Amino acid sequence: MDAVLATPFGAFGINTDGACITALTFLPPGTPVQAPRSPVAARAAKQIEAWLQDPDTPFDLPLAPHGTPFQQRVWAAISAIPRGEVLTYGAMARSLGSAARAVGQACGANPYPLVVPCHRVVSAAGIGGFANARDGHLIATKKWLLALEQTR
Repeated sequence: MDAVLATPFGAFGINTDGACITALTFLPPGTPVQAPRSPVAARAAKQIEAWLQDPDTPFDLPLAPHGTPFQQRVWAAISAIPRGEVLTYGAMARSLGSAARAVGQACGANPYPLVVPCHRVVSAAGIGGFANARDGHLIATKKWLLALEQTR
């Protein structure tokens, strides 16, 4: 872990390979803060903190390539959802010619939450899952992120 931020929703980790961000991670409650260990981690921390103050702040981070072509299509579609809006897994699946479950799996595999705002994808019957969780601190985090974006 190249940095751990204390955020309003809990600990948030930044991993890098020294040049690019390789993963952003929601960490368990109680994870201690860790100052950035590299310039790219410091850059990411600064941008995440700015986004938390104003979710219209764009990210400009070097992201390491990840995912299958399908996952990359889903992540691009997620990135196109405007702040303050949500899209259901089913609606996204229809737009991609896929199935809701496949979209949900791609959301759960997203290595760059916040930058690729997978919290904006919800179930037709409610909030849905988040980061491969159905309850606990991760669902509370999804609710917090959606509320933040609605109030701006």
